[in-house]
Parts: sequence; C-alpha cells; structure tokens
Amino acid sequence: MTDFEEKFPRSLWIRLIIYIAVGHLFAGFLWLLFEVGAKQ
Repeated sequence: MTDFEEKFPRSLWIRLIIYIAVGHLFAGFLWLLFEVGAKQ
C-alpha cells in the first residue's frame, strides 16, 4: 500500500473526490432545471 500511496498523494485523492462531488452536484442541478422546465 505504501507504493500505491507514493504514486498518488493524499492531496490528489482529496482533490479528485471534490471534483467528482462538484461534478455530480452540477449534473444534478442541470437535471433539476430540465425537470422543472419540462413541467411548464
């Protein structure tokens, strides 16, 4: 596991998780806009 952690530092994992979370929130927001727009 130490060899794996040397290739990918902890800060990179944290940044990756943040990017994935923000991407999902943005996609969910777009989906919500389309759902609301389709009902009007």
